[in-house]
Amino acid sequence: MADNYLGRKMEEYEAQKCASVHTRRVSLMSLLAKNRSTRGFDNSFKVRYDQLVSLVEAARLAPSARNQQALRFRLVTAEEAHLVLPYIKLGGALPELNLPFEGTEPNAFVVICSEKEGRYIDMDLGIVAQTMLLRATEMGLNGVCIGAFDHDAISEALQLNLAPKLILAIGRSAEHIEIVDIAEGEPQAYYRENGVHFVPKLRREDLIIK
Repeated sequence: MADNYLGRKMEEYEAQKCASVHTRRVSLMSLLAKNRSTRGFDNSFKVRYDQLVSLVEAARLAPSARNQQALRFRLVTAEEAHLVLPYIKLGGALPELNLPFEGTEPNAFVVICSEKEGRYIDMDLGIVAQTMLLRATEMGLNGVCIGAFDHDAISEALQLNLAPKLILAIGRSAEHIEIVDIAEGEPQAYYRENGVHFVPKLRREDLIIK
């Protein structure tokens, strides 16, 4: 009996130790670094509906200007992805690549709609999009904000009674993305070399007003 008790305590200790290590590793800064716009997805992985619901829960907890909470969400899984794919564009800075490449198309989306218009809605839209993408990253997924889409066609295809404002593509990344530091005045457009997608970011010291 004593041996079983000690054994259980040791198992509990090891479990707590593992949980503690995991907690230390998952920080906001690490999520921000991993949260890169993805334009090529692993088609063998299908995002589940409950995973998209979890993103909406994260959005629900996010701040809302004047607490209007005017945004609504249409969840699209693989069964309906064909209703969205023809009407979106990815990789506007790399038009010659015609992204996404065939076979790397996203198969899940969150279409963010709004019951209202105005600058406060635009604030909410940015906050919610970032919050949802961070939650996706925490879940081991990736995504991208899509502003280049046919609003009328999406509304008709998904039978929306609210105006679509932004689309998030969600999935498991099939890309290798790296951040590269740049100085003030250097080109800021993202680019690709040897299959690697590079995202230029201004150095911290160049962002601080002296």
